[in-house]
Amino acid sequence: MNQKQLGILLVLLAALGGAGLVLSKRQNASWSDAKPGIGKKLLGDFPVNDVSRIVIKEGTNTLNLVKRDDLWRVSERGDYPANYLDISGFLLKARDLKVVQTETVGPSQLPRLQLAPAEQGTGSAVTVEFKGQGDKLIKTLLLGKKHLKKSNRPSPSGEGDEGWPDGRYVKVGDSTEVAVISDSLENIEPKPAQWLNKDFVHVEKARSVDVVFPSATNSWKLARETESGEWKLADSKPGEELDSSKTAGVSSPLSSPSFTDILLSPKPEQTGLDKPAVVTIGTFDEFTYVVKIGQKTNDDYPLTVAVTAQIANERPPGKDEKPEDKTRLDKEFSERRHKLEDKLKQEQSLEKWTYVVASWTIDPFLKERSQLLTEKKEEPKAGGNSATNAIEKVDEPKLENQTPPTVAPKE
Repeated sequence: MNQKQLGILLVLLAALGGAGLVLSKRQNASWSDAKPGIGKKLLGDFPVNDVSRIVIKEGTNTLNLVKRDDLWRVSERGDYPANYLDISGFLLKARDLKVVQTETVGPSQLPRLQLAPAEQGTGSAVTVEFKGQGDKLIKTLLLGKKHLKKSNRPSPSGEGDEGWPDGRYVKVGDSTEVAVISDSLENIEPKPAQWLNKDFVHVEKARSVDVVFPSATNSWKLARETESGEWKLADSKPGEELDSSKTAGVSSPLSSPSFTDILLSPKPEQTGLDKPAVVTIGTFDEFTYVVKIGQKTNDDYPLTVAVTAQIANERPPGKDEKPEDKTRLDKEFSERRHKLEDKLKQEQSLEKWTYVVASWTIDPFLKERSQLLTEKKEEPKAGGNSATNAIEKVDEPKLENQTPPTVAPKE
């Protein structure tokens, strides 16, 4: 590269840097109105580690996220474990929220910004209370209307473009000052299902899948001899042939399932769990999963799960095993055993709940026996009519006791 080219490159870099600086200043100017407090932390000195309860209220809906025994739980779902990453992420975000715009608003203007007290109803805020030991209030944060950034481009429909959320109007406690933050906090809602820990059972190395329906004739069982082996229909009857293309949905049963919600104290006769379809899955690690599935409602199934396992305590020595390999193999076996024990403990903790699971996860198991078999092609009947080329056979009249006709000789 010669000096001329280098000079041109430096000029271009300087121009790009200047343009970026101007753009950054314009963006900051769109938020700032030169009032004091811009850039300060919204919640001040917020003691994240002291928070042991988060209460989220909107209208008549209330959600309580409570920390008990170092585990966050959702009170409205029978203290089911909450998603720790969601809660810790929200607390850290709340700690670091900064003010990008402020204005003083009178009480009569609060409904316009959806920051009115909950008792006013219309225009009320989403209230978030952070509490500590003894249920002592630490901070109260009111979440109001989303701040919209308008687009400079005309709408294709010709109508006005309202823009997209790039922040939110908020208020801290009883302060008369309304602030705007650069995060819309869209997921902070009093919806219990949204905050649940969705980790579920995780079936690995399935060896058999046994499905028992209330109607026994629809039941079936698939099994394979090795992890990569072909699935076969157990106890197949004469004329039954498994269609491998129809078993794709059960080739990796419940390998990465999840659930949408928890049912509290459901009545079996109302969920169909009094007469469930029972799916039993065995694995090559000697885990057994028994899943009871109820009646489908709104594309979801209620189900329960029970897990047992037979985990070996000792490793059988391999054939022609060398002494120098024993230490390494024993260590690998011990690590694997502890991993399986932890897995069993975690999955057995899920047994006392009734889960709501999306139908696409469950439907592959609820195929009837006939739906897994190769369709039989009907053979054409002998002497029957063909759809494309039918030849009708006409019976000739029988001649009984009749003398053949005499043929006159040619002259």
